[in-house]
Formats: sequence, structure tokens, C-alpha cells
Amino acid sequence: MIQVCLNGTRGAGDSAAVPMSPGAMAESAARAVAAGARDVHVHPRTPCGSDTLSPRVLVATLAAIREAVDVPVGVTTGAWAEPDPVRRVERVRAWTVLPDHASVNWHEPGAEDLAAALLERGVGVEAGLWSGTEGPGRFLLSPLAPRVLRILAEVTDPDPTTAESTARTLLAELSTVGHGRPILLHGEDAGTWPVLRLARRLGLDTRIGLEDTLVLPDGSRAESNAQLVTAAREA
Repeated sequence: MIQVCLNGTRGAGDSAAVPMSPGAMAESAARAVAAGARDVHVHPRTPCGSDTLSPRVLVATLAAIREAVDVPVGVTTGAWAEPDPVRRVERVRAWTVLPDHASVNWHEPGAEDLAAALLERGVGVEAGLWSGTEGPGRFLLSPLAPRVLRILAEVTDPDPTTAESTARTLLAELSTVGHGRPILLHGEDAGTWPVLRLARRLGLDTRIGLEDTLVLPDGSRAESNAQLVTAAREA
């Protein structure tokens, strides 16, 4: 399965292809799904372009994307969108329309409470386990580990010469406990394509999109999320 990550924290200053409005996100998602993506990860944005967990913004974003695609749609709950762990849980409990899943970064303060709140509401949890953080260790000790939808194994090493090795180390750490959850492996920036190729070789789910990289395997600028998905299928 290839998940498309539409925008992340990037903006128009990074690339004109980054979708910012609900309509642009929906159009980008539709083209990416037509290219072969089977899941969508998106960062809802305020009118001024900031990541947000606002119920009102979430409604508009999910409505637009679901009008355009018939695949699961997930959102971020990253601490940058709401730094206060208590407020973050309150936001989730105030959502009036629910995503299919939401990512929870296990190294961030309040991750356990946030994941529990999402599970209570019937939202699938992607456990974001970043290389180089305490997240994997904390997750493997968590009573919630067997209940998450999947592990989002994120390789934060941007060096293309070492990213694959970092990914293998992360996977080895995750294999030490039988959590039994599927793994989606991906990288970021210059490490994106080496890690994606490793995921494909290992038969793991992966993701691609303008959140993770702005360039194609040959180093040229990507013109769309759909173009990145097409390249990932051919990698």
C-alpha cells in the first residue's frame, strides 16, 4: 500500500505544488489516488496556512477530500499543531467529524493520552515512531501498542548514504517485541527514496508525497503528489 502525504508543514514557499486549501488538497488527493495511492495523510490548515486541529477546519478538509476520493483519510496530531498536550486531547474530543485515522508521534508529550482519546472515539491510530527518538522504546512498552492501526516508522535521517541503514536499525528495534501491527516505513528529504525502495523490497507499506520530499528519484523537482506516487510505484 502506498499512502500519499499531501502537504505536511510545507507551504507555497517550498513549492507551488503544495496544496494548502481544502479544495487544493482534494484535487491533489484525487490525482494521487488515480495514480495509485490507497490512503491519504493530510495536515489541515488555517486560512493563514498554519497546521491546526481545529474541529471547524477539520470538517472542511475532510468533506472536500472525501468528496474527491474513496480511500481512508488520516490527519496529523503533531505537537506543532497544538503544543499543549491537554489542549490537544480536548481538540480531538471536540471533533464533530472524524478522520479514518490520525498519526500520534510517540516521542511527544501526552502521546498515550492522545492515542487513548482517539481510540475511544473510534479513530484508527498510526503510531509515529521516529528514528533517533525515545518513541520506539516508549511504544513497545505501551499497553496501547496492540490496538493501533499501524506503525508509522519514520526515518528522520536525511542522508541518502545512511538512511537505509538507519531504517534497518529502526525496524530491528521494532522487531524486539511482538506488537503484531503492520508497519508503514518511510523517509524524509534526501533519505526518502532510499527508504522507500527498502520498504518496497521488504514488502512493507510506504508513503510518498510533498510532505516527505519535493524531488523525484532523479533529483528533478516534483510537479505534483500524483507524479511522486507514480514514481514510487516504479521505484
